Amino acid sequence: MAFLVDPVIEQRVGALEIPFGKHGVDPYGVERRELARFMSISAALYRSYFRVKCAGIEHVPPRGRAMLVGNHSGGIAYDGAMVITSCFLEMEPPRLAQAMAEKFIDRTPFFAMWASRCGQFPGLPENAVRLLEDDRLLVVFPEGARGTAKLYTERNTLVDFGTGFMRLAMQTGTPIIPFGFKGGGEAFPTVFNAVKLGKLLGVPYIPITAYLAPIPIPAQLSVHYGPPMVFEGTGREDDEQIRESVEAVKQAVAALMNETRA
Repeated sequence: MAFLVDPVIEQRVGALEIPFGKHGVDPYGVERRELARFMSISAALYRSYFRVKCAGIEHVPPRGRAMLVGNHSGGIAYDGAMVITSCFLEMEPPRLAQAMAEKFIDRTPFFAMWASRCGQFPGLPENAVRLLEDDRLLVVFPEGARGTAKLYTERNTLVDFGTGFMRLAMQTGTPIIPFGFKGGGEAFPTVFNAVKLGKLLGVPYIPITAYLAPIPIPAQLSVHYGPPMVFEGTGREDDEQIRESVEAVKQAVAALMNETRA
């Protein structure tokens, strides 16, 4: 499988400020070689297939803990892969953004192992706290699976944000970098979600596209990062206060989505 690894990408993996041990594995089980393979494929999609436009990457800190928070769309979570790839390709030095994956992924034997080797872990609070306390870069989609379940006609909308990310940011003193992602709904135009079929397969739903094939088309994608947002607190505040802070982030994401569309 060595032919899948781009030598330039392999060099950038080596430039990551991650403590890979002598066997090429970091304390979280991220494997340097597997990460290089994943990034080689993802970089090709980023540059040539989706032709991703990235703006505001200077708002993502080069070091230290931070939480990237944005909108979800597109039936399957390739938007997360493109956000991760933008930090890897557009930043100097590159950074590895690590996403909190949906919990059902942990029940998929091969995919769960592969995802963890590339730095993506189940969305459990203890995993997120540990990563942030180690000054990692965390990607969070507060809409969850409801975000990727948007139909084509809903692609530029936002559903309710969960509040867990805000309590986590306050608890760990982590700045939030909002981002708006555009094009996910165009690349994967979902017209129907087969919920019953999804439950049979152990996933929330199976997205059905207008052309039936479960693969994205090469629509151009865009990601736009905004200035950091810092919220004071302990994470134990009452629900009303947390909800007000969450709404502020949601409005920032909505504004970035509008700027990206414009």
